[in-house]
Amino acid sequence: RARMQFSPISRRPQQPGSTETEPTRMEQKSPVELRCALIGHPVAHSRSPLIHRLFAEQFSLPLRYDLLDVEGPAFNAAVRQFFATGGLGLNVTVPHKMAAFALADQATARAAMAGAVNTLRKDHGRLVADNTDGAGLVRDLTANHGIELGAARILILGAGGAVRGCLGPILETGPALVRIANRTAARARQLASDFTRLGTVEGCGFDDLETATSPFDLVIHATSAGLTGQTPKFNRRCIAASTFCYDMFYADGDTAFLRWCREAGTRRLAAGWGMLVEQAAESFEFWHGRRPQTGSVIARLLSA
Repeated sequence: RARMQFSPISRRPQQPGSTETEPTRMEQKSPVELRCALIGHPVAHSRSPLIHRLFAEQFSLPLRYDLLDVEGPAFNAAVRQFFATGGLGLNVTVPHKMAAFALADQATARAAMAGAVNTLRKDHGRLVADNTDGAGLVRDLTANHGIELGAARILILGAGGAVRGCLGPILETGPALVRIANRTAARARQLASDFTRLGTVEGCGFDDLETATSPFDLVIHATSAGLTGQTPKFNRRCIAASTFCYDMFYADGDTAFLRWCREAGTRRLAAGWGMLVEQAAESFEFWHGRRPQTGSVIARLLSA
């Protein structure tokens, strides 16, 4: 595995004489309870407690994983309280990923590239951040679904934080083209311009896809419409029977986007269950220094 790279964010050095004793992943040893949590709003629907419990069972770790439903104004105080009372690691979900990046003292290179984080830990009093979303997506596509991203033509629907977190790892695989389409074309173009140094990436509006004359190899859905069970309407010529369609969202059965893709003529599709588990595995390793097996956990979620 590639060695983790870090980018320092020097803002709040520990004060001289501080008595902070936040545990690090090396300092918390079994059988002391290892306390982790997901912080966001809302979080009641999350499968993360189950996923991390299944991971912990692989190593006989005494893990406790909580759900912290915290709204925006209370985020910083909640994070500090969690670590001050013995917490080991936090997962961060909407709407706090950018706030978590701003709060961190140090970030991995991929988190710094994204400007948003989904994983936090304390190391010797410093808050360290990572973004595992992109690595989780790429691993699910390549290892679990056998998708070859190198030289592929990829269409990404949406230009929000989830896409920003995944663009770097996707472009590092060497696709021929990544096109970002968004309801607001200017936002897609700006996001593309932020990543042009990593590969061939361009932004456009959904309407611009009407001129498409050939299908993409991979279409990834990441618009906010997925939160309400809807899907953006775009040119069906972007999809062929050979196109692999992937929804970052997940549900029991097909999502609205995957149903639309079936109607458009493809049977090669998947929801984001694997990404959910693979990014969680990255977080688990970031906290505990151990890489869990994911196949059985994905199977467990799909059979639930």
